[in-house]
Amino acid sequence: MPSVSLSDLVEQVRTGMALASFPTDTVPALAARPDQGDRIYAAKARSADKPLILMGASWDDLQPYIHGDDAAVTTWQRLAARYWPGALTLVLPASEQVPMAMNPLQTGTVGIRVPAHPLARHLLAQTGPLATTSVNRSGQPALEEMTAIATQFPELLILSAAAIAALKATLGEFSMQASGVPSTVIAWRESRWEVLRQGSVQVEKMEN
Repeated sequence: MPSVSLSDLVEQVRTGMALASFPTDTVPALAARPDQGDRIYAAKARSADKPLILMGASWDDLQPYIHGDDAAVTTWQRLAARYWPGALTLVLPASEQVPMAMNPLQTGTVGIRVPAHPLARHLLAQTGPLATTSVNRSGQPALEEMTAIATQFPELLILSAAAIAALKATLGEFSMQASGVPSTVIAWRESRWEVLRQGSVQVEKMEN
């Protein structure tokens, strides 16, 4: 697994030259430019019926990828403001900007999230939103340690120790160890929220 500087990682991911892994608040991400999502499917041997999640640094960065009337968007944004950054993925109607490579079955939806991890958001602010998923072979548990990720996915870019130290000096101290608990996933269907996966965020308390 090549260890690189922040600028090298951003450049290679943003130009579609490489896939990368970086820590988040849940599990480490396997990430690519959205139109390069097919490379994530190939790397993981992932089934086409499992869409990727679009991760971004802010609501504003992600909003172009969703589509809805003003009332619906206001509802979605209100919920995002309450729980983001955080371990909540919103599955919403997709705009035409979502590449087919992120959702091969073209379900018309996209999962979006802003992670509660300063390194992840700093990186995403520079790359733009990325197609993401957990780092693991399909059907296997998510990998949480960089040594295990390096063994199974030697082609992924990760930040070097020097790059991480420099980021801590800039962003403040942060942990490279995530919670290991996947995000809660909820979908907007027929003007109501439906729980698809329960994670650390307790969705039963959310208002429709």
